[in-house]
Amino acid sequence: MNNNISVLVVEDDIDINNLLCEILSKHGYHVKTAYSGSEARMCINQYDFHIILLDLMIPGISGEELIPIIRKIKTMPIIVISAKTAQDTKIEVLKLGADDFVSKPFDVNEILARIEAQLRRYMIFSNKSNSENILKYKDLILNSESAEAVVKGENINITPREFHILEMLMSYPNKVFTKANIFETVWKDEFLGDDNTVNVHVSNLRSKIAKIDPHSEYIHTVWGIGYKMS
Repeated sequence: MNNNISVLVVEDDIDINNLLCEILSKHGYHVKTAYSGSEARMCINQYDFHIILLDLMIPGISGEELIPIIRKIKTMPIIVISAKTAQDTKIEVLKLGADDFVSKPFDVNEILARIEAQLRRYMIFSNKSNSENILKYKDLILNSESAEAVVKGENINITPREFHILEMLMSYPNKVFTKANIFETVWKDEFLGDDNTVNVHVSNLRSKIAKIDPHSEYIHTVWGIGYKMS
């Protein structure tokens, strides 16, 4: 059933790498392995993967360094699997652009369940046909073909950048986007730590939506990380 789903396993511990490959292969996934950050980057540049399992403490380019490199060119889910279990580490990798974090030692069934959960969300969006240009969330409808945003049947006048922010958030409604994610995707420029630009655009979006639907929250602030749909 998963024969067309390709997974990149980035793990320098040979035993853990072999274990993950064996489990995933048994469940029908097509698996490719990398044992360093440099090797992983080469694989990502050469092949398209549906999901990445990433250790943090790998030789060459570390996992923390690799995540933003991936996020500049790819949108597939990244699940970090690491022995670094400090809360600060988990928050950091989510801020960098990872989608999930699993601590070592891990439970095999939990890994499989988390992979399936991430793939469900990713594949639903990826397989959306070109004719389906409509994104819906609560009473907010976004039409990417006409570049229109409608709340409770009423058009809201938003700028192209505000539109792209909404499109990004609504395409992955369960994902938390960091301000760096949003800035680099929407502005197509390097994020240098000044998040005021993103804050202002999100604030303007909220105000415009609230004028029509003041009783619902649409864009939620995830403290210390970024934004997601409420």
